[in-house]
Amino acid sequence: MTDQIASLHPEKYRTLSFDCYGTLIDWENGILGFLQPLLYSYDVHVIDEWILQFFSEREPEEQAKGGRYREVLGRVLESFGTRLAFSPGAAVLSAFADSIEYWQPFDDTVDALQRLQKKYRLAVISNVDDDLFGLTQRNLGIRFDHIVTAEQVGAYKPARDVFDAALQVLDGPVLHVAQSRYHDVQPAMALGLDAVWINRSGLSAAKDVDVPPTATFADLRALADALC
Repeated sequence: MTDQIASLHPEKYRTLSFDCYGTLIDWENGILGFLQPLLYSYDVHVIDEWILQFFSEREPEEQAKGGRYREVLGRVLESFGTRLAFSPGAAVLSAFADSIEYWQPFDDTVDALQRLQKKYRLAVISNVDDDLFGLTQRNLGIRFDHIVTAEQVGAYKPARDVFDAALQVLDGPVLHVAQSRYHDVQPAMALGLDAVWINRSGLSAAKDVDVPPTATFADLRALADALC
């Protein structure tokens, strides 16, 4: 832990920016909680690892095509249908995005955010629509100082445009915190930001790259312990 604190320099930062889904919100269980019952209803039986791996491959491809995240999730679900031979209707496609309302924070999220907010300004930089993040905001226990979404910017992380837009409004110096090295750690560090990788154990729905972060923690509780 001492090495982690030394590499971060806690007094250096004014703002902590967070990825949301996968970092604050347990999106793996959110995704599985929607897709597994749906697949069972079509008599499709696949393991959790396969679902998350397929999602991690298809989501960036659909994001590259543009559109709101609601549309991205719908197209990802259509890809599942094409691969697994079922045809989700319009109501089912829309319900995938609606299910975000029920995706829950990790056990360490709310307490860590409340502790960190006493010392830092907090922001979210998220690949999501404004209205969908509004559903999530209710579960996070704080109000963020800044919220930057893909809908606002018209691009998805890891595109530099997202981080450039965020840095125009955030009070620096900024420390970026995320579970996805592909979406967050790599582009943040390419811009010269310090970045923390929250390396949660278990399955991941994010494409991965091997990029060394400024520091690594197992969860947000450990991060809050180091910074506070």
